Amino acid sequence: MAHVKKTLGWVITILVLAGLGFGIWRWQKARKVIRVDYKTEAVRRKRVVGKVTASGTLQAKVTVQVGAQVSGRLTKINVDFNSTVKKGELIAQLDPQLYAAAVLQAQANYASAKASVAKAEAQQHDADLVLQRTKALAEQTLATAADLQTAETTVAVARATTDVARASLQQSSASLNQANVNLSYTNIYSPIDGTVISRAVDVGQTVAASLQAPVLFTIAEDLRTMQVYTNISEGDVGRLETGMATSFTVDAFPGQKFKGKVGQIRNAAQTVQNVVTYNAVIDAENPNLKLRPGMTATVNITYAERDDVLSISNAAVRFRPPTELTSAPGQPGPFGSAAPASSAERGAGHSGQTGQRPGGSGRANAGDSATPQNRTVWILQGNKPVSASIQVGLSDGTVTEITGGNIHEGDLAITDATIAGSSGASAPAASGAGAGAPRMGRMF
Repeated sequence: MAHVKKTLGWVITILVLAGLGFGIWRWQKARKVIRVDYKTEAVRRKRVVGKVTASGTLQAKVTVQVGAQVSGRLTKINVDFNSTVKKGELIAQLDPQLYAAAVLQAQANYASAKASVAKAEAQQHDADLVLQRTKALAEQTLATAADLQTAETTVAVARATTDVARASLQQSSASLNQANVNLSYTNIYSPIDGTVISRAVDVGQTVAASLQAPVLFTIAEDLRTMQVYTNISEGDVGRLETGMATSFTVDAFPGQKFKGKVGQIRNAAQTVQNVVTYNAVIDAENPNLKLRPGMTATVNITYAERDDVLSISNAAVRFRPPTELTSAPGQPGPFGSAAPASSAERGAGHSGQTGQRPGGSGRANAGDSATPQNRTVWILQGNKPVSASIQVGLSDGTVTEITGGNIHEGDLAITDATIAGSSGASAPAASGAGAGAPRMGRMF
């Protein structure tokens, strides 16, 4: 019996010590302080420019591919790469011997057909005279009805023969004209004023124009005016309009910007791997001939502008408190408050101006499609993170325009929050207006 009592006493003692240890552990955990490092950016006024960025290829405004309409061997090339040509200038020539011979043959056929027409007309005239004599004799009963019928048939045959001869003459004339045209095609002329940017043949090479004309030269009309062909995503094409200002850069001249404007937005859609894009053509001046066809351009199209508006960093708009820093139900925490602070709590030193744009301070192009949207951001107020609801408008990819909400110029918007460490002791109380609240990088 004494042994049982002794064992029971030890069990009770162990349970008491275990409960005491668990209570101390819970107490220390409740008193544990999380140290948080905040990264902030001040809310400030600045100019916000909305842009659409796309890549494209530079091309001449008008480019003509010059080919050969007849086959043959090239005997002469009068131009080379970068040659300046005028409209109607002879730039190449094919061997004309075969086509000259074809012209001579067509001329002979034409002369033969012309002679055949003369012969048929003479025979028709003779048949007409015979018919007239036969009719006169028949009236005097000196010719039979069979003779009259034969004379009439001969006239009809002679007239048909004349018509056939005349048709053959027209065919020979058409063949002669075709032979002359083919001979003229052996001389290749420039169709426009411009610059030769490509030459695909050499002297002595034989070109075959069977199903389609082979391309011999590519001529750009005027390299002082260029175009950039870009692909705009369907999410951005609604913001663009003809005439919008653009700027673009090319790898050949890093750091140098070239100006242009939207000349055309084409309605034909292109789908590549389920991505829908539309072609936008950018017109650009090239007075110094720095830009060359085929260069890759990175284009920025300005669709809206805002001057001197309250703005906030996009990182602050995207910021959400880490799950480790949010409060558990019923427990205090650094991001436990979801209610924005009142004006009195926010203290003095602010401008007192909200994010609403003052009249006349904003400027937008016709293509501005930015619509205000509600967002929740976190700011440091007295070293304590507090949520604030704002309305955002135009964004340039780095900062976003604030069109309304309970936020002021100079407020520190939180862009990042990280746990720097932990301690078992309570954070020291802060002095001043923010007493009891954590400061930047301090524990709480």
